[in-house]
Parts: sequence; structure tokens; C-alpha cells
Amino acid sequence: MNAYIPLLTMGLLARYTDLVTLPSGWQWLSNGWVLAILLVLLVIEVVADKVPVVDHVNDVIQTVVRPTAGGLAFGAGAGAETVMVSDPGEFFGSHQWVPVAVGVVIALGVHGVKAAARPVINAGTAGFGAPVASTVEDATSVLGSLVALLLPALVLLFLLGFALFVTWVVRRRRRRRRERRATREKLAQASHS
Repeated sequence: MNAYIPLLTMGLLARYTDLVTLPSGWQWLSNGWVLAILLVLLVIEVVADKVPVVDHVNDVIQTVVRPTAGGLAFGAGAGAETVMVSDPGEFFGSHQWVPVAVGVVIALGVHGVKAAARPVINAGTAGFGAPVASTVEDATSVLGSLVALLLPALVLLFLLGFALFVTWVVRRRRRRRRERRATREKLAQASHS
């Protein structure tokens, strides 16, 4: 949901604690300059994501950034050693691309749900829901990042919970649409009577 929280969390934990040890090819993630840049980008995204309409523009821009960040975070967390590909045959043959690809797919899926839900939230609340939804998303990103790094087995439960939540939201929307359609049909029948 947020491109920079997982990377910043991983970098900070690697730099200031013994809880995370980054593979040699990912040590740059705990560099002070990288952490400072990630913090600035995080602040920009957090602010932009709280403002209706600006949040949609931010989501369009983040369509490339979030999956990339997800791939980087997943690749670094899974212990993939390669961040630069000099020999594509060796890279694909060693299967080091798998964690990066999995991270990209997961991040793209989560981003897709967020980008689709946000305009609905904004329209349904006249824009007042944007800061609330964004704050919930940020808190979820922090919690999800910490769980993924500190208790990786719980990530499966987290993803299952997220999938159940998305299913619940979709079913609820469909039910509300059916209810509105039924109400309109009743009103139309009553006005013809």
C-alpha cells in the first residue's frame, strides 16, 4: 500500500538492530543517504495520499514505484543475493529472480485494490474518507512490514486476512448495488401505479 514503508523499515532495522541482516547485494538499503531519501519520499507520499484527487495522481505515479519497491523488499528479505543483473542466463538459472517477481506480483495486486478502492471512497465520502483510508493503509503497511520482517510465518495469515477483507468489501459492494437496484425498481413500480 505504501512503497517506502517496507524499504525504510527493512533498512532501519538492518542499520540499527540485529533483527535484520541484509544479504551483501542489498547492504545499500541500510545506507544513511538511502534511508534519508526513503524518508523524504515517504513524507511526500503520506501527505499526497491524504488529499483527495492528489491521492489518485499519486496512485497513478505509484503504479510503477510500488511493485518495484515490493520486488526489492521481497528480494532483500528473502535473501536473494543479486540486485544487478550482469548475466541474465545466470540470474534466471539461479532462480534469484523468483522472490523479486513474487514481491512485484504481490505489491501490484495490493496496489491495484488500493487504486480501485480509493476513488470509490473519495466519491462516497465527498473526499473526507481519503485521510482516514490513507492513515489506515499507512498503519497496515507499518504493521505488515514489521510482521514480514520479524515474524515471517505470520505473513501468510496477514495475506489471508487481507484477501478475506477484500472479498468482504467486494461482496458488500455487490449487495449494496443489488439493494439500490431493488429500491429503484420498487420506486419505479410505485410511480407507475
